[in-house]
Amino acid sequence: MRRLPRRYLIVLVAALVAVLVGTVVPLALGLNRSAKDRIAADPPPGLFGDATVAPLGRHVDAQAAKAHTLMRQWWSGHGRAAHDAVFTAWVQRTLPGPPSSAQRTSEVDDVVALARTRTRAGVRASTWLEAYGKKDVWKLYAHDQAEVLPASQGDARKQDVKDLLKLSKSVADALGTRYRQSAPYVLHPSLRPDHVVVPGQVCPCSYPSRHATAGAAVTTYLSSVDPHRVGEYRWMQSEIDYSRVYMAGHTLSDVTGGALLGDMIGEYFAVTRASRVR
Repeated sequence: MRRLPRRYLIVLVAALVAVLVGTVVPLALGLNRSAKDRIAADPPPGLFGDATVAPLGRHVDAQAAKAHTLMRQWWSGHGRAAHDAVFTAWVQRTLPGPPSSAQRTSEVDDVVALARTRTRAGVRASTWLEAYGKKDVWKLYAHDQAEVLPASQGDARKQDVKDLLKLSKSVADALGTRYRQSAPYVLHPSLRPDHVVVPGQVCPCSYPSRHATAGAAVTTYLSSVDPHRVGEYRWMQSEIDYSRVYMAGHTLSDVTGGALLGDMIGEYFAVTRASRVR
């Protein structure tokens, strides 16, 4: 058999390497997998019991009425049309700031006390919720809704959730940088031995909680278009929020501040995107 010239062999090997780098490696790292695939590959362990998460959940649920009151200011001046950039600036100005130093110190003490009750099962649950609770579980819920809708509606709903999560992250990050409230484990590094905290470190900044913001925003939005599953969305929201306090990433006011912010963002999307997803 005639041998290929050396230059062709080099080109062939380079092409094979490119295919491996472009497909096999991303698949191995999970870069090309959907939220559904990632969760299917790493399903949740046993999560926290309802009685455990309920007290924090009640604090979170109470933010909805406050959010609606604040949103009246927005609707009175802007109507139902989408003005995302203007809304982003407005909601950053409108969200109340963190609590007093004395209240925050008390809340951090509560986090320290809660950390003493940790179990292996609780840490496993919190680790999973921290990893998937910022985006993936909410994208999966949107995917589930889309499965029973006409394609155009389903695609619009999934895109709205992606846009909502992106806006929630942007606003929560900006406010975190503004207020520079250190996460409890930054103040007490022994609470998270899996994280390295260097002397003088201030952030990760924890007000408002990004997980809580995302969870409240998507819960409010998805509940408006699929009210039959409100209980399921709120249950997952409570699980995620509790895990963030359990693992010393946030205090109570970090979570309620994030929930208030998320409820406002979720209401904004529910109203301004209503004609696209129903």
